[in-house]
Amino acid sequence: MNAKILEIENLTVSFDGFKALNNLNFSLETGELRVIIGPNGAGKTTFLDIITGKTKPTEGQVRFKGRNLRNYSEHEIARMGVGRKFQTPRVYLNLTPRENLELACNRYKTVFASLLKRTPSAEKRTVSGLLETIGLSHKADMKANLLSHGEKQWLEIGMLVAQSPDLLLVDEPVAGLTDEETELTGELLTSLAESHSIIVIEHDMEFVRQIARGQVTVLHQGSVLCEGTFDQVQSDPRVIEVYLGQEIHHDQPVSLEDAPQLLEIVEGADPETPGTLQGDFAEA
Repeated sequence: MNAKILEIENLTVSFDGFKALNNLNFSLETGELRVIIGPNGAGKTTFLDIITGKTKPTEGQVRFKGRNLRNYSEHEIARMGVGRKFQTPRVYLNLTPRENLELACNRYKTVFASLLKRTPSAEKRTVSGLLETIGLSHKADMKANLLSHGEKQWLEIGMLVAQSPDLLLVDEPVAGLTDEETELTGELLTSLAESHSIIVIEHDMEFVRQIARGQVTVLHQGSVLCEGTFDQVQSDPRVIEVYLGQEIHHDQPVSLEDAPQLLEIVEGADPETPGTLQGDFAEA
């Protein structure tokens, strides 16, 4: 059995001559949680679009569990076991968390057909287990529009897991969350990583440190700039130069965490200034 659940080889994606991804190579082991970081325009969103089939490669190939995804639609790739969570929560606000999860368990039925049918006992146990996993058992029967932003994020993650994907793609899960919600989100993803392969796109370095279990991948200008542990990546001169927009001298050691202004520059930064993280709030 192939130990790699995802393999991307020599991948290029061009839009009117602009290379959003440029000869990118990447692989993910089965059961691995990988965090991907990179400045605005690095190609992070296009990277996820390619895996899910939303965008097709100009050159190269993407293999999921050994199957080349080029000729499959988004719907077919989802059925294969690829689930994606977008940055903005996509839940049914007029339904309860329990109903949202029941609907997710029956993803190929219509909303009304799923809600009107009798829920089997096994499915009820699955939903109850998911509510406990995402920390919403105590709010299972209140309308989702009453949940906090973080709770909506957890609900959507639960809805994704309810569809039994082998690979979870999670885009900036802690954007706009409180410190407590951020920590709990990290605990949730770490727990899910025990039974799923997960790719997380993120810009919050403290959160990356919390969840990074192995390698962190840095994208820049559509290619992999470097890979390594969080400590290796956050002190890599190439990474610092990309984020700060200035040359790093070896006689002046610096890391992403050594400069507090870098971690705080997201708030109130000038998006036109090279190296700021402001742009990471927009799609990459």
